[in-house]
Amino acid sequence: MATVFTRIINGELPGRIIWSDEHCVSMVDIRPLHPGHSLVIPRAEIDHWVDLEARLASHLMTVAHHVAKAQKAVVTSPRVGLMIAGFEVPHTHMHVVPMSSMAHLDFANARRGDPAELDAMADRLREALRDQGHTDTVV
Repeated sequence: MATVFTRIINGELPGRIIWSDEHCVSMVDIRPLHPGHSLVIPRAEIDHWVDLEARLASHLMTVAHHVAKAQKAVVTSPRVGLMIAGFEVPHTHMHVVPMSSMAHLDFANARRGDPAELDAMADRLREALRDQGHTDTVV
């Protein structure tokens, strides 16, 4: 059975995808730890990140880096955190989270995002990614 991420990638479920290429997507998390929280997800359903091919893992990190730069452009926070937890969905994904404290990496603080705010954030991140020159990968 396909994971929820695969179903979003395939267009079966809605998602606020901000980046799409042949290897991965990035989308705004619907339960953000902090405004701008996004996920970077390989298209391949690989449960544990240590099972990724090194080249794919490197690509995901590169995309996370681009997303983090976009977040820095649109969200006021001194840091952007990166976390791979892997317990919530059995499909590797990186959490890219603008943060001003370690509490912004605590899933106990996640809340269901307001759809209008999530849409607006996705638009702002897409624009920042385009401003960085990523016009061919921004959805």
